[in-house]
Amino acid sequence: MKGFTCFTSKDWWVAALTRAVKTVAQTAIASLAASTLWGVDWVALAGIIGMAGLLSLLTSVAGVPEVQESGGK
Repeated sequence: MKGFTCFTSKDWWVAALTRAVKTVAQTAIASLAASTLWGVDWVALAGIIGMAGLLSLLTSVAGVPEVQESGGK
């Protein structure tokens, strides 16, 4: 998508948020698996997960292939 017209497209938002939710879920599972359940720093985990979601959305600004392939429809 050219410029910032992607922000007005419902299809772009759906695709970008879907990718962000998947990224957040993957990050949460990997972070929990990498630590012991009793030793989890929940505040740090929330920060890591939130940052992963934000970075996913920012990456989507460069383009969401699912929307580009279908011509934005």
